[in-house]
Amino acid sequence: MQSVRQIAKEIVAREGGYVDDPDDPGGATNFGVTIHTIRRLGLDLDRDGDIDRADVRRLTRAQAIDIFVRHYFERPRIAELPEPLHATVFDMYVNAGTNAVKILQRLLRQMGHEVAVDGMLGPQSIGVTRTAYEAAPRHIVDAYGIARRNYYFRIADRRPASRKYARSRAGGKGGWIKRAEEFISPRFHLSPSAFNERVASWG
Repeated sequence: MQSVRQIAKEIVAREGGYVDDPDDPGGATNFGVTIHTIRRLGLDLDRDGDIDRADVRRLTRAQAIDIFVRHYFERPRIAELPEPLHATVFDMYVNAGTNAVKILQRLLRQMGHEVAVDGMLGPQSIGVTRTAYEAAPRHIVDAYGIARRNYYFRIADRRPASRKYARSRAGGKGGWIKRAEEFISPRFHLSPSAFNERVASWG
């Protein structure tokens, strides 16, 4: 199994460098770390007395990895989930915050387990996840990946400005969908025709 730092390095590579997309609610982002996170952590990297886009630009790859490990893996207690879930839940937590945990909790409820959908990994959620994993060790990682893919589709259904993240300019799978499918077994990937059918209503 990969170490958490190896997973974090892959997330940083996946996220890429500095981006300030007006259609992205996360705002200015560097290596996947948003300006909101940098402000929350008080990282005045250029030491000019405020935290703005210049500080986002100054963030290093190593700093991003450290932030992800500490604040997006250890603090939310992803480390206490079954190890095969670490990479996908960690990646989703970087991408969507506590929604990553809510996706897991909703999946657990669909599997018949009693758990609150609050975006927090407490003893109940962790214990139920372990139980669910022991009952279906070959399936829960794929099920979570499919659930996060569906989460992306639902965002794009509701918010046309976000559709460019789910569908490429050429009409194929966009970054969000490809990202989710990195953590799903190939047999559960959407075929081009199935993908086109799913997004047909977007016009």
